[in-house]
Amino acid sequence: MEEKKLAVVALGGNAILRGNQKGTVEEQNQNIRETLENLIYLVRDGYNLVITHGNGPQVGNILMSDDAGVRMYGLPPMTLDMCVAYSQGQIGYMIERNLRNVLKEQGLSRHVVSMISQVVVDQHDPALQNPTKRVGKIYTREEADRLAQEHGWVFKEEVKVEGGWRRVVPSPCPVDFKNAALVERMARAGSIVITGGGGGIPVYIDGDGMLQAIEGVIDKDLASAMIASRIKADELYILTDVPYIYKDYRKPTQEVLEFLDYADTMKYLEAGMFGEGSMAPKIRACLSFVEKGGQKAVITEATKLEDRHYGSKITMYYE
Repeated sequence: MEEKKLAVVALGGNAILRGNQKGTVEEQNQNIRETLENLIYLVRDGYNLVITHGNGPQVGNILMSDDAGVRMYGLPPMTLDMCVAYSQGQIGYMIERNLRNVLKEQGLSRHVVSMISQVVVDQHDPALQNPTKRVGKIYTREEADRLAQEHGWVFKEEVKVEGGWRRVVPSPCPVDFKNAALVERMARAGSIVITGGGGGIPVYIDGDGMLQAIEGVIDKDLASAMIASRIKADELYILTDVPYIYKDYRKPTQEVLEFLDYADTMKYLEAGMFGEGSMAPKIRACLSFVEKGGQKAVITEATKLEDRHYGSKITMYYE
């Protein structure tokens, strides 16, 4: 009997919360449900699945709620790793409940489990001294300046919204993740595993071999690629808010890149043809995955996954 393919599907922020929404529970559940309905064809095709997800808007809101609790009620502040864990439980629950319902409606039977995940980083990673990862809502310049003065937060201009600014925090590179063998075993046995939420909770291993928390947010796509490689997945799907990879996005020279091999993708990346604040990290994640033995990486829009007319495919070599 042929072994089922194992795929990691990384849900981007757009799969959970759209840019023009407030982020109510109802909105997030509806978005998640619409995205998950597009994953059902993979289940029908016999794939085993691991689902990862972003948490940028959610962890940003958690940080803001935490700050309000400190100021208004004198509550002790939560550390950033605790806020990431909070968001993993919150979003994992929404994905798991909606996926169970969608599977039931489609007459499909799979176990679904959400797993809080710790991702190991290097405590000496230079990225810890250079905040780049965007979290939370988009502010005006005036709002960002005020919050920076009040809280010491660092802000950078938002690439997708003209005149918008977002808080940035350190984003260390993922090295490994705990429970890799367990996740692979459960997934290959047919359970759909939700893990790696928000890139995982960043931890490092100290001189005594103990796990310690570290302030930062790991890039979800790089973490998803690392997880996919560690569990020896065949395919990686990164769902975002555009249907293809574009060279020179939003420029007069914009071009759809539907099929790419490793060498050409690297050439375009090094030439600066992908936005550093948006597509470039996804491209690096795909390259890392196929370089380590993955068969195929796909970047596509969250609601277009099932439609094979959409999506850009990256493989090690052209087929």
